[in-house]
Amino acid sequence: MIFGRHHKPSLGARARNLIWPRSGWLRATRYLAHRVGRLPGTPYAIAAGFACGAAASMTPLMGFHFVLAGLLAWIIGGSILASAIGTAVGNPWTFPFIWVWIYNLGSWILGLTDELGNQTITPGYVWEHPMDVLLPMLAGSLPTGILTWLIIFLPIRHLVRDYQSRRSDRLARRALARQGSGGIE
Repeated sequence: MIFGRHHKPSLGARARNLIWPRSGWLRATRYLAHRVGRLPGTPYAIAAGFACGAAASMTPLMGFHFVLAGLLAWIIGGSILASAIGTAVGNPWTFPFIWVWIYNLGSWILGLTDELGNQTITPGYVWEHPMDVLLPMLAGSLPTGILTWLIIFLPIRHLVRDYQSRRSDRLARRALARQGSGGIE
């Protein structure tokens, strides 16, 4: 392998990198921003797709976020690839906060504020009574997902439009510089 690692990282090192990137969160975020800005498509399509991924991450439907995000993006004419990237909004750091929020909001919407009483929600309880937890979470995820989509769409569309404009200007300047240096006569 030409570009492969000489020493493969251990399973523990790979797991740690999922939770805390070796290069740091700032660099990982910048990389993600460049990837989103360079996606093919209009600023609307990219921003709508990314926002669909973020909105899908607000649901309790673990394992279906990619499918749900892609379907939503396809319906509204967004980028399916950007929707997959947008699902990164939901990650091991944010899921506990998202789940508590959507459960409490859904319980409030459905009027189930004291439905569980003093019951502690454990994985065993969720497994034995899935609808007692899933139904409020689904109810809370709908307004949260819509609000998330709106909050993310507008700034991402603006950022992608600016990024694509700066990038096309930079590429045009490079092409002119190459022509001026004697490349074509």
